[in-house]
Amino acid sequence: MPFATSPLQFKQSSIGLILGLGIGVVLLCLCFLAGILLGAADISPTMVWQSLSEFDGSTNHLIIRTVRLPRAIMAVVVGAALAAAGAITQGLTRNPLAAPDILGINVGAALAMVLAVFLGIGSRAVGFAFIGAAIAAVTVYWLGSMGRSGLTPLKLVIAGAALSYLLSSITTGVLILSQRTLEEIRFWLAGSLAGQDMSSLLPILPYICVGLIGSLTLGRQLTLLSLGEDVAQGLGLQTVWIKAAAAVTVVLLAGSAVALAGPIAFVGLVVPHVVRFGVGVDYRWILPYAMIAGGILLSVADIAARLIIRPQELPVGIMTALVGAPFFIYLARSQIKR
Repeated sequence: MPFATSPLQFKQSSIGLILGLGIGVVLLCLCFLAGILLGAADISPTMVWQSLSEFDGSTNHLIIRTVRLPRAIMAVVVGAALAAAGAITQGLTRNPLAAPDILGINVGAALAMVLAVFLGIGSRAVGFAFIGAAIAAVTVYWLGSMGRSGLTPLKLVIAGAALSYLLSSITTGVLILSQRTLEEIRFWLAGSLAGQDMSSLLPILPYICVGLIGSLTLGRQLTLLSLGEDVAQGLGLQTVWIKAAAAVTVVLLAGSAVALAGPIAFVGLVVPHVVRFGVGVDYRWILPYAMIAGGILLSVADIAARLIIRPQELPVGIMTALVGAPFFIYLARSQIKR
């Protein structure tokens, strides 16, 4: 069992894990501050404080309040959402190679964004992307539940892969037909936090908050479910309802994150695995650690994307892919050996 075997062991383990959470929060705050300070323009901590307390409308103050601060917030929020969604997906499917992509969320959001721009509804494209991601995830869940055996990890993987290929083909076809759409959408398709402000974040922030809070309430149930459905049912867990709640939570988290920042890959795959090395297999600890680590990872990736070819920048999705692709190959090779 993944739980402590004695009160003393549980107490000692809990104290260490709580201290780890505190250290993680401190690191996250430092990354958040670095996301505001670092970029094409040199900005001091004093200027950041003045822009918040004594705003004078200067260029640097405008950069901080309208560009740097919203972007730093979105890096933390999107990273936490993607990481939590990935952890839930892996626990739900009992598949170590699973990520939010397994539910078709990334391609659903991308297709919705492309269609919105193609139809000239760019000002409301973020909402369209969220709706597309949610519909895609619900469709995959429904397809995976068909048949006598109901929802199984294998059927969910197959349904997600099939729908992903279908929607990706449609997206490519639309982009081929419209060069204007390709020019407007290509940076977002690579995963990017650039060009977003608080007006983009605020309408979707409630969904992310509900998803993050909801995921924390599923920690114990996901831990039992990861042991096997028969074991979970034997311990009195209503597996059908837990799976449904977990799927809805993944829709809220990953769908909202993709709608805001594009289909950023590998955050939901890498972070839960890294977290498990330190905290074990108990999802009551995996989920909060994953949220913090996801925020740190995406913040650092966004800072690197801004500085590596300064004053220009790369899409943050490229930076996460540079880390995630080798990690995915390592995981795939380890699973083949097993």
